[in-house]
Amino acid sequence: MTTLITGATGKTGQRVARRLQTLDHDVRGVTRHSTPRFDWHDQTTWSEAVDGCTSAYLTFQPDLGLPGADEIIGAFAAQAVAAGCSRLVLLSGRGEDGAQRAEQAMMASGAEWTILRSAFFVQNFTEGAFADELAAGSLTMVEHTATEPFVDADDIADVAVATLLDKGYVGRVLELTGPRLLSFEEAAHAIGGPTVAYHSMPTEDYITVLTEAGLPAADAAGLAYLFEEVLDGRNAHMTSDVETVLGRAARSIDDLDRSERA
Repeated sequence: MTTLITGATGKTGQRVARRLQTLDHDVRGVTRHSTPRFDWHDQTTWSEAVDGCTSAYLTFQPDLGLPGADEIIGAFAAQAVAAGCSRLVLLSGRGEDGAQRAEQAMMASGAEWTILRSAFFVQNFTEGAFADELAAGSLTMVEHTATEPFVDADDIADVAVATLLDKGYVGRVLELTGPRLLSFEEAAHAIGGPTVAYHSMPTEDYITVLTEAGLPAADAAGLAYLFEEVLDGRNAHMTSDVETVLGRAARSIDDLDRSERA
């Protein structure tokens, strides 16, 4: 009864793997640098990764909402189900049209699926895309006016483990949010302190910032336009799904351990 974890060194993947191992479940964590190697964009790596696994927690890089992700997810899910790995929990995004196409592709594979649609992670400010800049005292983002119910990656991991181990969640779509609506500027100040300088800019200028930071041009454009899409107010509401699954309130951004703050 082995569970495959893609993105096993990522913000949620490592947390899910650690929780399952604590519960004495066999885990196979894979990345582009693991043995066996796993790469979403190299189908020849899929078979060895999924062999012998009965369930999987799936995170897609760089984002499930980007063009072509639906085709990749559909092909992988079909191959996994054929290999006996039929229980699939997919981390998705809220309000992303492309991500919903990927969800549909997985649903069509015959898998016993669960979808976790997540708000922006709190840990994006401490471990992820914004961490280095925030630690240096600033944050740059696409121009927008919407607020976001930032969710803690530990809550996502707790929900993922609960849904992997309980077949009562098969066929369910869960929306995971934190308990507060904050602007990106408010979140940056909550984590990095009141002196953080917040900058917003038009999407085209933000693409330039991302490419200058080393992101491939296509990924930079895709992510910038995705941010523009989902930060139009469509996700400016909370849900109770974290509390429903875990039997406790979702963690607030204020609950972040001081040692994790920028």
